[in-house]
Amino acid sequence: MTSAKPTVLIVEDEPAQREVLRYNLEAEGYAVSCAENGEEALLMVQEGAPDLIVLDWMLPNVSGIEVCRQLKMRGETKAIPVIMLSARSEEVDRVRGLETGADDYVIKPYSVAELMARVRTQLRRVRPTAVGEQLTYQDIVLDAETYRVTRGDNEIKLGPTEFRLLSTFMEKPGRVYSRDQLLDRVWGRDIYVDTRTVDVHIGRLRKALTRHGGDDPLRTVRGAGYALG
Repeated sequence: MTSAKPTVLIVEDEPAQREVLRYNLEAEGYAVSCAENGEEALLMVQEGAPDLIVLDWMLPNVSGIEVCRQLKMRGETKAIPVIMLSARSEEVDRVRGLETGADDYVIKPYSVAELMARVRTQLRRVRPTAVGEQLTYQDIVLDAETYRVTRGDNEIKLGPTEFRLLSTFMEKPGRVYSRDQLLDRVWGRDIYVDTRTVDVHIGRLRKALTRHGGDDPLRTVRGAGYALG
């Protein structure tokens, strides 16, 4: 589910609410997927983790609270931000939602503009380049808004794919990404690209970053993938 665009999963059983959310999130430039119930949501996350989940509390069968609890118990999904939507406005309900692991709690009926602002806030935490933030690693500076990369006093010229690769690495320095994870993150799940293509673009990125001198900041982890630092 991860791609160059930030990905948002909407879990909402009311069709009208779901379409309003989808329309507004897509207008903000996000790649949007939808689930109508908790079971479907858990399956979709298992197939490919989104960058953020907008989750309704009142779902048939498996409630939003239970979906959130299961996601936050799993190591591979606990870091996904969850914004819970609920008509329950009592403080005890808000506390319960947050204690279950929800990262934010929005009461229905809500302002769409406010919800979009909260989405941006949560995405800024997990994918800063998705909302135009500037990232720094050692002497490398990546500005997602102006699409510029500098190293020291030199501007680094990168193609779109190399820029997205560097963005991914700089968002989480030290994290090891497998080739498949990089394919999902940079190319998207809907595009078939051979894993060897990742190696080619990593090579181009390395060459660009060291063109004006300096050590190669990318690390090859044998049998696992690549990392920054």
